Amino acid sequence: MSKPWILLTPSTRGISHSLLHHLLRTTPSTIPILTTTRSPNLPPSYPESDRLHVVNLDVTDESAIQSAADRARELFPPKTHHLHLALTLPGILLTPPEKSISQITEPSLLETLRVNTLGPVLLMKHFVPFLPKRSAPLEPTEGLPPHATWLSVSARVGSMTDNRLGGWYSYRLSKSALNSAVKTLDLELQQKSASNCIAVGYHPGTVKTDLSRGFWSGVPEANLFSPEDAAEKLWNVITSLNPSQRGKIWDWKGEEVPP
Repeated sequence: MSKPWILLTPSTRGISHSLLHHLLRTTPSTIPILTTTRSPNLPPSYPESDRLHVVNLDVTDESAIQSAADRARELFPPKTHHLHLALTLPGILLTPPEKSISQITEPSLLETLRVNTLGPVLLMKHFVPFLPKRSAPLEPTEGLPPHATWLSVSARVGSMTDNRLGGWYSYRLSKSALNSAVKTLDLELQQKSASNCIAVGYHPGTVKTDLSRGFWSGVPEANLFSPEDAAEKLWNVITSLNPSQRGKIWDWKGEEVPP
């Protein structure tokens, strides 16, 4: 049987940092976790565990992504291991978001696309080969979904159907493009992995992180989550999905975000 491992990128702040702690508490201690950070200096709250393998990775640098994938190949040879959960959460929101097309600047648009779209797509390019093929025998593991999952954190503003307010050009464009990449990746995985692997997007809602700090006041308290709550909600959704729900964007309530 192929042995599972988990990818979490990034892992030092916000939802991803809380998700790292959640993974260590809730997944089997035998499953290794590869995490990434842009800085060689880990925060004091970073957990210590023999399960963790930390690599430097900047999603705007493809050579760094390639190096991280090379390290993964050393740690988890594809002949004996498979990537069972890929949790990819890179993202930025440059403020203030544009209210008008005239407010777009080329540098901010390009930076947003590099981090929110190109980075996640390059992660797919270099780490999707670690996902199980359709012929790979996957041993059921308590605490994990029976199939492998590639999850990209997106946002509801990436939905064209749900776009009723306009504005937020750079961020909205970057997330719409990411949603398209998720759907396209899932179609490829259907051919290569069948029901052994799915790709989905995820909208975590508004979370008390630096990314959304300027917008907390406009969100009802019941819909404003701590990073710890957001990590738990993400985990509850990802572990409840089945292959019939593949290729879609899901929110923190487990409801589909329309395309």
